[in-house]
Parts: sequence; structure tokens; C-alpha cells
Amino acid sequence: MARVKRGVTKTKRRKNILAQVKGYRFARSKKERAAKEAIFHAGSYAFRHRRAKKREFRNLWTLRINAAARPLGLSYSKLIGLLKKNNVGLDRKSLAALAMSHPEIFQRVVQRLAR
Repeated sequence: MARVKRGVTKTKRRKNILAQVKGYRFARSKKERAAKEAIFHAGSYAFRHRRAKKREFRNLWTLRINAAARPLGLSYSKLIGLLKKNNVGLDRKSLAALAMSHPEIFQRVVQRLAR
């Protein structure tokens, strides 16, 4: 069997790893072992924060809806209760967008529910 030299493969793998950590500081951007560890940690943080982002946006929508509903004499929970009771299919994301960019439409929606 022929002898296999691994120089090209090894160099290619090292270049790929170091390309992924471009912009990192100190040994993490220069040394293969530290770079591999940095990639692993970055991947796990990215996975975790993709989940957290969904949580944070839902909280933000809740805050915006509540802030817009308070001057109209409703709290967030009462407004959501009215929406469910009247079978209105608006989700929190679209309600928050209405409250932020079109407050007069949001006000009409709330007044129609409160009747």
C-alpha cells in the first residue's frame, strides 16, 4: 500500500478553522487548539441565544401592547382575554406593530373589542 502524507489535508483543515475565528483576539485567532475551542463555544452560545431571542421578542411585544392599552383603560391581560373571547386572530407580534406604528388603528381595535 502506498504511503499517505497528510500535509495538504492538515493545512487545509487548519486554514478552515482559523478562517472561522478571524477577528477573535489573542490565541483564539492564531492557534489551532484554542481556535477549535472558541468555535465550539461560539456555536453553543449561538444555539442558546437563538432560543433566547424568541423569548425576548415576546416580552418586548407584551410591553408594547401593555403600554398602548393602558391609556385606553385596559391592561395587557384584559386585552388578551378580550381577544380570545371574541375569537380575534391577531397575534402579539402584529398587535405590537399596530401599537407602535399605527396607534389610531390599535385604538379602534381595542374599542371594538371593549363594546
